[in-house]
Amino acid sequence: MARRNRMPPWHEHIRLRNGRELLIRPIRPEDAGPMRAAFSLLEPEEVRQRFLYPLKELDATLLYQLTHPDPRREFALVAAEPLPPGEALVGAVARICIDANGKDAEFAILVSHYINGMGLGRHLMRRLVRWAKGRKVQRIYGHVLESNLPMQALAASLGFRRESTSEPGLVRMVLELSPAAAQTATNSDTPSD
Repeated sequence: MARRNRMPPWHEHIRLRNGRELLIRPIRPEDAGPMRAAFSLLEPEEVRQRFLYPLKELDATLLYQLTHPDPRREFALVAAEPLPPGEALVGAVARICIDANGKDAEFAILVSHYINGMGLGRHLMRRLVRWAKGRKVQRIYGHVLESNLPMQALAASLGFRRESTSEPGLVRMVLELSPAAAQTATNSDTPSD
């Protein structure tokens, strides 16, 4: 019987539409250096769309927070070159964090302009949703700039609905995961006789 080359959980090799191969895997502390290097390659608008404000560099505190997620309530994936952590350039990061209420979780995704438009954001979002469902999260949400129409379109295509926020220039994209919550939302959209 042939032995299969099994990968650790949440690891997978993918080939983008342009032929580039990437390894999607959980983020690791060793990714801090490559993430700092990759950050300098991002365009200012990419940074603003992800962090919702201009940011010139990833300082040590932020890098630590990004590369050391709390396994009880946070999950982060990177799409990187298929090299060892610490050597691989990171082209995308997807994160989700469960709120203190244990029912909601906030997502954030950043895909570099070098590899965006090839389905990677959709792929990463589906992985975040799968993780959240495994944690019995009822609702996923993310704050998105009103001007970030590609992210809004991606989220809407996966079933997220758009909500307004009290912060000017931001919208909230929400996906109901709980069958009861989704049914309640559906019933509230249906007019009563």
